[in-house]
Parts: sequence; C-alpha cells; structure tokens
Amino acid sequence: MFILKEIGIILGGPQGAGLETSMAILGRALTRKGYGVIADREYFSNITGRHSYIHMLISSTKLPRSLGYPVEILASIDAETVFTHFKDVAEKGVVIYDKNQLDKNIDNVPSMEDYTRERIKIILARLGVNPTIENIVSYLEKERNVVPIEIDFISIIRKITERFKIDPRQASRYVSGLIVSAISIVIGLEEKFVRYGFEQQFRERRHLIEHNMALYELVYDSIATFRNIVKVDAPRIALNKLMILTGNDAIAIAKIIAGVRYQSYYPITPAADESFTIEKYEYNEVNGKAVGPIVVMQTEDEIAAICSAIGASLSGARSSTATSGPGFDLMVEGISFAGANEVPVVITYYQRGGPSTGQPTRGSQSDLMNAVFAAHGEFARVVLSSGDHVEAFHDTVEAFNIAEKYQVPVIHLLDKFLANMIASVPVPDIDRVKIERGKIVFSRSNYKRFDLSNLISPRAYLGADNIVMWHSGDEHDEYGHIVEDPENRLKMYSKRIEKMKLVLEETPSDIKMGVYGDKNPDYIIVGWGSVKGVALDAIEMLGDRIKLCYINMKLLWPFPQKEFLEIVKDIPRDRIIAVEHSHGVNIASLIAMSTGITIDRKIAKFTGRPITLNEFIEAIEKIVYRNEKRMVLAYGA
Repeated sequence: MFILKEIGIILGGPQGAGLETSMAILGRALTRKGYGVIADREYFSNITGRHSYIHMLISSTKLPRSLGYPVEILASIDAETVFTHFKDVAEKGVVIYDKNQLDKNIDNVPSMEDYTRERIKIILARLGVNPTIENIVSYLEKERNVVPIEIDFISIIRKITERFKIDPRQASRYVSGLIVSAISIVIGLEEKFVRYGFEQQFRERRHLIEHNMALYELVYDSIATFRNIVKVDAPRIALNKLMILTGNDAIAIAKIIAGVRYQSYYPITPAADESFTIEKYEYNEVNGKAVGPIVVMQTEDEIAAICSAIGASLSGARSSTATSGPGFDLMVEGISFAGANEVPVVITYYQRGGPSTGQPTRGSQSDLMNAVFAAHGEFARVVLSSGDHVEAFHDTVEAFNIAEKYQVPVIHLLDKFLANMIASVPVPDIDRVKIERGKIVFSRSNYKRFDLSNLISPRAYLGADNIVMWHSGDEHDEYGHIVEDPENRLKMYSKRIEKMKLVLEETPSDIKMGVYGDKNPDYIIVGWGSVKGVALDAIEMLGDRIKLCYINMKLLWPFPQKEFLEIVKDIPRDRIIAVEHSHGVNIASLIAMSTGITIDRKIAKFTGRPITLNEFIEAIEKIVYRNEKRMVLAYGA
C-alpha cells in the first residue's frame, strides 16, 4: 500500500466518452473530503472519437498549483490511452484497463493519428515491446513494478443496463461512472464521498445517481482486493470551505457579482463555457440580494458580439463579451470604436493555439501582442492577466472597475489552460468586492460627452434626462460632432491616450504584478498567466539549491515600468529568465520595449500542452548550471 501526500492521475479515453463528467465528479468528491485538487482537460477538436485525457493531482497538504509527471495512476477507458500514456506511469504505480482491450494492436486503433502511432511504435521498438496492450501491461508490471488492475467493462455495463432496463444504445454513457468508481476504490475514497460527487453532478436526475452507485458496487466487487492500494494521506488543509470550479466558472461568477447586465458571445472554444455558466444564473440571489436580470446574447458573429456589448455599455449596463483569438481578430474594429468613443467594455480573451484555426482546443499565450496592439490608430486600453482561479475572480471585478473608472476597453487576457482547468479554491469573500462605476452624470444641460477640461469625461447613459450626445467612428469635438480640425485632433487624441498615465498612477501595485519567492534571489523568473502555478512550485522545490524569485505580471498594458525596474534593479541582466507558452516568449519583447531591459534567457513551450513541473525544473537547472539561453519544452501527449 502506498500512502502519499500527493497522487497524480491520468484518466483517458475517446472524446465524447464523458471524461469531463468524470473529472467533475471526482473533483467534487475529493474536495468534499477536504483534499486539494487540480485537473487539466486535454481534448481533441472533434465531437467524438479522438483521444482526450484528464491530468489530475490530489494533495492532502495544500491546494495544488501545477501538474507533473510521472503519475501514480493511469486509468484507461480505451486502448489508445494505454498506448499514449504508458510511459507516464510512475515506478510501482497502477494501470487500470479494460480486459476486453488486451489483444488490441496499435495498428488497429483507428482514432489514433498516424504521426502519433508511428512515434509510439518507435518508442515501443526501442523497449523491445510488441505494440499490443497485453505486452505493454506485461512490460509495466515486470520492468517498472506497475500493478495492473483489470476490469471487464462490457460485463459490468451489461449488468447495469439489464438491471435498470437501460436502452443498450445509452450504455456507453456509464463508462465515465465506471472509471470514477475504479479510481475511487483504488485510492480508498469512501463511498459517501463518491455518492456526493454523483449527487452534485446529476442533482435532480435521481435515477442516474442510483444507477451509478449500483455501478460503483459492481466495480467494488470486481476489484475489492485493490482497495487502498494507492492511498493519499488524510487531508490536512487548513481551510473550512473549498469550492471546485473551472476558470470559466470563476470568471462567470465574478461577472455576476461585479454587476454585469449584458454578456455577448459567439460560440468558440474555450470561451463559450463562461457564457453558459452565466446563463444558468441570470436570475439569482447573492447573500439574499437579487442579482439580475442578466441578458446573455449569442450573436451571429464576433463583430455583432463586440458591437452589441458597446451598445449595452452606452445605455448604462455593465457589459462584456468573451472570445478567443479568431473571434478577437474580428472584434478589433469594434474595440477601436470603443477606444475612440471612450466606451467602457470588458473583453474576456481566452487564448488558444494559433495561427488561424491552429489548435482550437489547446492552450497558448501567443496572443499577448495581439491584445496589446491590435486595432488601427492609438487609443487607451488596459490589458490584465490572471495567474490562477482566485486571481481570475478578483481581476474580473477589477477589469470592470477600471473600464468604467477610466472609460476604456479592458482586455482580460487568459488562456485555455486556466479556462478548462478545475481547481479547489477558497470560497471568495464577496462582501469585500468593491464596485467602482466612475464619473457618471444623470442630468445636465449643454452636456459635453468628451469634455476636454478633464482626462476623464463626464459619462452619461443614452436616454439620460435632459442630455443629448453623439457617438461616431470619426474624430469629434467635445460634443461628439465630427471635426477634422488639427488643433481639435491634437487635444482629443492626446486626452484619450493620456488616460493611461492615470491608470499607471492609480492602480494598486498588487493589481500590476505579484512578486514571490526569495527577496535576494540568484535568478528572477518573469512570466504571466497560468505559468504562475508551476513557477511557484519550482521556486519551492529548488529553494535549497537556487534562490529564485517569480514576477507574475498582471497589468500587461500599460506596462508598469517603474515597479518592474525597481524589482530587477539589483539583479544582473543575464540572471533574468522569461517564460511563456509561445515560440517568441513575447513578454520579453514587451519588457524590452517598455523598459530597455533585454532578456536573453527564455523558456518556451508551444505544443499546446501545459508546462509541467518536472520539465520546468529541468529547464531552470540547465539555464543555471549549463548556461543554456533558450529551453523549448515539449512534454505531454
């Protein structure tokens, strides 16, 4: 029996087999018991069939921040999962598989990409292993002391369908519950927590809860001898209340609490789930107070999404839209209009792998420069990023405050990893949330919407009492009338851009960046977004050998030059390391442009998979001990 502080799990199967459901059920069950959980969902951009998987970490001592390899448990729904991930299983780990797949040869897995198949066959040939599931399981058992756990999926599912008279065409839906049950039994999770997970997932559909609990009993009978074979220690996390949610959910909840009244979207991965969550709660209560109504509008395209959000904002609603790279490209002209007309609007921008359609279900941070510089002409905009679920919640509220206070478009720049990753986090104290709506007038004669007497214009809503205003895409005077006079142009153009100075002066330092680790470091790592978790874990693990500090950039534009220079003033320039999910590590270019500091040492990953702790630590060690300048990471299926 293994008793560990942390357990890593890979749960894999075909896209459409209910892996996301399995992740949610396990996550809720484990969090209910008091464990810290983090899980990334990697999936193909098709409806069904292609290989997808969940990479999960369970901790008894902390709320996990990053994922790594190898894992203690590989739980496979299909043969492709074993072929793809067998090398990821730790020494003395566990592999759970369907006995009906034992004779499957890799050449008979139609869902596998040809390139992947040939790559895996080369690996197996080097190991002297014939490419069948039976041979791989035997290799793991003999060479790596991995414990094989065989389950007859077909027999168990058939018993459930017969007992409850379920249409056989619906039988595959129960595979997700079967694999949840198997994992729960192997790690010794009590039945009451498994039931809780199913109850939270299926809620009003009581029959599904009972079906899955009956399934749990059948799986238990099948593998009872393996109960507790890999056991995580009793939870010791000093938090009374935890919630588990995706990044999409965290932002959706924050938008509701921030007072959003209009959210537009065109369905696009990985942004759409945020709008789906808001739709569920468009009429709700928070602390006994009515929330809503919130209008959630699925528009015909992203152009309509940004334009309708701008219209809602002009009418006085806190408004936002959510998209990813291809959609943002279409929104650029509308964002430019918002900049010219000083319209407060929030664009939640989830990055995914590009260019073009690229990798629509994989992660990236390669859109940094697109967020900062896209659109014709120059105008004030703010670009915020978030490093984890807790930051994403608070930064979402801050994005609306900044947008309305300074009357600018705010781009909240996130990525697929944070969007689709579930994590157990402390329940936020919403009583501490502050709403700032800026300089608003409700009635005024001779109203000047773009009054030049102050950098921040007096903002009135369309239809306000005794107020007339004009908005156009052209340059305009204080009232909004089209004017091309050079003197007026100089005043108006300068006024809009100079608001950025106020943003830098008045934004609190903790919104601009976070600084973690050693106060007198040997090396400083600079990154942003979902790099934060793996960077903080690496700092802890390397702390006894290398003194490291991590700068988590949050306010990406306007860039906080003064604060950044203060932090790095005593460190040699060749001891600053930039890290990013992109080829160019574009944060280094943004820093060079904003501060004059050139960062030559870089860690890049652009495979579309998250940076894992093991490869990140190795990259830092090579930079420090071998004087490497550029490390390109590639681990992950």
